[in-house]
Amino acid sequence: MTHDDEPERPRYEPEIIPPDHDGRQNDWGRPPWRRAPFGEAHATQRVYVTRIGPFGMALALLAIAAIVAIVLIAIVGAVLIWVPIIAAVLVAGALFRIWHSLGRR
Repeated sequence: MTHDDEPERPRYEPEIIPPDHDGRQNDWGRPPWRRAPFGEAHATQRVYVTRIGPFGMALALLAIAAIVAIVLIAIVGAVLIWVPIIAAVLVAGALFRIWHSLGRR
């Protein structure tokens, strides 16, 4: 006989693992500059985030300007490669037209 007002019992019991018995070695004794050995889980790392000062902002703007300059040089270089090709096609077309018009006479 089931009652609708009683809470449902859990179907399984959760496994509670104490913090110091998780199967991994404690890496608090390892110096922070040493990496974890191969196959071992990575240690916790700290990340410090601060405001960017004027020197950092200048470096960031300089890096952005360098990237923009490299992209611009690449685009201009790609365009300049096509200039001699188009010139050669135009000269070949003009020579063909002159040669074709001389052949009709």
